[in-house]
Amino acid sequence: ALVSFAIENRRKEIGIRKVLGASVQSIVGLLSFEFLWLVLAGCVIAVPIAYLLMRNWLMDFAYHVNMGAGTFILSGVITVLIAWITISFRSISAAMANPSESLRTE
Repeated sequence: ALVSFAIENRRKEIGIRKVLGASVQSIVGLLSFEFLWLVLAGCVIAVPIAYLLMRNWLMDFAYHVNMGAGTFILSGVITVLIAWITISFRSISAAMANPSESLRTE
């Protein structure tokens, strides 16, 4: 939802970039880079908190399971991949739109 909202707010900027000769790939890269940093920052904040909460929760069980770093790395990679696919899909649809429609009100 945040991606859709941000792209809708930047539709005129995207239209101007297209008129000035920006490619679809450069527009998608510009928008993707911005949001992927937010996802990565969220992962960096969430991993230590999740590790501490899971460690305390797993201590209550009779059979203990060791948590490896691979679990958190895999979850981070899957999260970034899902976010990248979503952001790219929305960015490509905005970049492929006709720039005259977004600039018509100017």
